[in-house]
Amino acid sequence: MIAAVQSNKSPTTHVVSVARFERFFRIAAGLNVDKQDLKRYSDFINQKVYDLLLRAEATAKANGRGIIEPFDLPITKGLQESIHEFQEIDEQIELHPILDQLTARPPLDLAYDQDTESQLPEIVGGLSVALARTFKIIDGNLKNPATEHWQKCIRIFDLLM
Repeated sequence: MIAAVQSNKSPTTHVVSVARFERFFRIAAGLNVDKQDLKRYSDFINQKVYDLLLRAEATAKANGRGIIEPFDLPITKGLQESIHEFQEIDEQIELHPILDQLTARPPLDLAYDQDTESQLPEIVGGLSVALARTFKIIDGNLKNPATEHWQKCIRIFDLLM
């Protein structure tokens, strides 16, 4: 949860983080999100990172390695393009450090390579761009995502990841 990530920081820092996420969703897809949306977003991101890392762990094990390397992560062409789009957006709003703190690193049987771990914030950024744009695919006129929109987006991602 975004608020939990900022728990050891001053309230001003938390407000700045929330404002950056709100700005990110406006830039990425013209969406207005609120604090409830940011809680849903945090839950979504943590689940998808876990899913990606589980697949990466299976790949590393299948190849006889004891560590998860960056190339074990199942990054599709579309996700790679979203990562590049995130990098462009991030130049404006500097969300990378916040995503680094936000991104859960679940304990797995295998350890993460340092490069794997350092790429997670950008992967989360790419997932974030893809999520924001999925809202617009579901409803091109959407401005304020509701629970039903979140449920549909999450179902779509669950089918693909």
